[in-house]
Amino acid sequence: MTQKTKRHNDPALAEARRNQVLCAAADCFRRKGYHGAGMAEISKTAGMSAGHIYNYFASKEAIIESIVERDMEEMFSIFKEFADKPGDRVTVLLDGLDRGVERHTDLSQGALDLEMLAEAARNEKVANLLRESDSHARDSMRELLVGERGPLQGTALEEVNARIEVMFSVMGGLLLRKMLNPDLDINELLKALRPTMKTLLLPFE
Repeated sequence: MTQKTKRHNDPALAEARRNQVLCAAADCFRRKGYHGAGMAEISKTAGMSAGHIYNYFASKEAIIESIVERDMEEMFSIFKEFADKPGDRVTVLLDGLDRGVERHTDLSQGALDLEMLAEAARNEKVANLLRESDSHARDSMRELLVGERGPLQGTALEEVNARIEVMFSVMGGLLLRKMLNPDLDINELLKALRPTMKTLLLPFE
């Protein structure tokens, strides 16, 4: 077996190369947009030939699909952390609010998120990927709220779903506010956000 073949069959190396391409593509999409970043630009940023990239991804659309899947894996990891943490579930979720706000006010990551949404408006396959990701996120959040140790056990499912939509709308809208108001005070925002989220996490009296 040649050294080249060994490298090609090395799962760890292949995964490292895939991640190298995904990071390069994400950077290109942030800077130039999905349509402005061609495979030549991605290959240059990744430091490998376009032909080499096609060993791992069949198309630019396949790269986007993998970026969405990677984001989903990160999201599942965060939800699992919340589920596994002992103690009061409301306290656990409120304690994680800082990280959520930081993520949703990160303009660098946000630029990529906006580009994905823009592409979803034109590309039904990308739209379906993002919808699937959002559906999984809502399912995970619902389980935290009504599953074991969930603070909304016994609450009507329609009400739980509506609360999740409000929570996701608030968090998702933070990027727009940070972009339009770069001087947004995150600490003051968190002071206002915590009691709002706590209300949504607890049964109404």
